[in-house]
Amino acid sequence: MSLARQLDFLTRLLPTRRQEPLPAPKQPEIPAAADREVGIEARARELLRALHCDDLAQRVRVRWNPRMRSTAGSAFVAKALITLNPRLHEFGDAEVDRTLRHELAHLLAHHRAGRRRIDPHGPEWQQACHDLGLRDEKRCHTLPLPRRELAARHFYRCPVCVQEVKRVRPFNRKTACLDCCRRHNRGRYDERFRFVKVSDSRK
Repeated sequence: MSLARQLDFLTRLLPTRRQEPLPAPKQPEIPAAADREVGIEARARELLRALHCDDLAQRVRVRWNPRMRSTAGSAFVAKALITLNPRLHEFGDAEVDRTLRHELAHLLAHHRAGRRRIDPHGPEWQQACHDLGLRDEKRCHTLPLPRRELAARHFYRCPVCVQEVKRVRPFNRKTACLDCCRRHNRGRYDERFRFVKVSDSRK
């Protein structure tokens, strides 16, 4: 047998190695919404720590809410939570930052006030806006977002000063007249001035 045939015969006897497929090239990762939330939440914590509000900085959370339509942002004091409208990105990073500070000012104002009742856009909120770098901030956002007109269907009256309040949604907790609480109880909640529901609808 020739040398070439011998080598060919021996090669066929040896076990053949399976060729493993090459791994697919790794696709670049696109930052998820959760990653963007981490970034803006870190920004909120940084702003609060700069004002020596470490306790609130540890609790604050910021979330993007795709269900928001006409509102740029909201602040939920009890949960130390801020929700932002993803459409803010259409107006640039500066508008995202301004809205974050606007809502953060609500949390900061209530944090400083403690259990004392304050006006949502009163002097405490205005001071918080100033401390967060917002000058002459308006109580309402001025972005060209579509607005939905909702009719007020719930009416309340203060039993002392007879001031009436109109609400789209009913109060979900005990709520008293702020003017009377300020005048007679240093701004703290007083059951004497708790709003009384008048009717569910008026024309």
